[in-house]
Amino acid sequence: MRLATVNHNGTALLVAAIHDERLLNLRQASKNAGHDSAVFDSMQTLIDAGERGLALARALVSSPQQSATIAQADVTFLPPIMPVQYRDCLVFEDHLTNCFKVMEATTGRTHEVPDVWYQQPIYYKGNRMSFIGHGTDVQWPNYAEHLDIELELAIVVGKTGKNITKEDGINHIFGYTILNDVSARDAQMAEMPGQLGPCKGKDFDTGNILGPYILTADEVPHPVALNMEARVNGERWGGGNSSQMQHDFGAILAHISASETIYAGEVIGSGTVGTGCGLELGKRLADGDHFELEIEKIGILANRIVKGA
Repeated sequence: MRLATVNHNGTALLVAAIHDERLLNLRQASKNAGHDSAVFDSMQTLIDAGERGLALARALVSSPQQSATIAQADVTFLPPIMPVQYRDCLVFEDHLTNCFKVMEATTGRTHEVPDVWYQQPIYYKGNRMSFIGHGTDVQWPNYAEHLDIELELAIVVGKTGKNITKEDGINHIFGYTILNDVSARDAQMAEMPGQLGPCKGKDFDTGNILGPYILTADEVPHPVALNMEARVNGERWGGGNSSQMQHDFGAILAHISASETIYAGEVIGSGTVGTGCGLELGKRLADGDHFELEIEKIGILANRIVKGA
């Protein structure tokens, strides 16, 4: 299933994608069928319901009630979930080495991938309050000149756990979604020598984009191998495949959960796929640019960036 959170006539609804560009209002469909509709109050309540909630959703989607469907054109997409915690990794080697080449050309200093990057997933905790959804404008931060997209695959954690093994990691994944970690490169480059962060290179309102759908984990085998592509104003910038991750999501969950509880409803990004951002390609965003990030089986996450709003 592909699940989303949308605004329809001023109300946030949990929906499932069905045929003919229509969405199924899961709460309404459940109520019509005489089931517990509270399971579908939000993406978080569905996650918390576990397999019982997913089984009910699958049953409703398999025989969608026409009276509970909504045209996709009549909604605006919200982030499919507002994460209870947000972490972002850096696990695509091509992205890292491509960025190092750009930095070497700019500074004259050589950079090598550190051994620790191969030994364990590297990640940071980001701003979970700054997420927007598909179709919402990104507001250009007033302290930056160089803005960039980042094409990432993200997981939504479906089961709380601690000291998760790599092999058991798949049982803690609710689903997969698209993440655009919009970055202020000039701010990022200025602050990173301080050995903390990223800070204002990543932290600004509307700087994190998620969606449009969450593809439930049962739809793809793990480790995932999904094609990924980034386009700006209709021009292909780059992309790759999620199979190129140095550390898969099982390994990521095992590392992060070591002596630390991971909670259902957290979002964890893969980091940018190789050539999935402008920095690697000598490109940067301009005011009014439209960008589309597409991942196989999930959909297209499309937004615009604007100055002076």
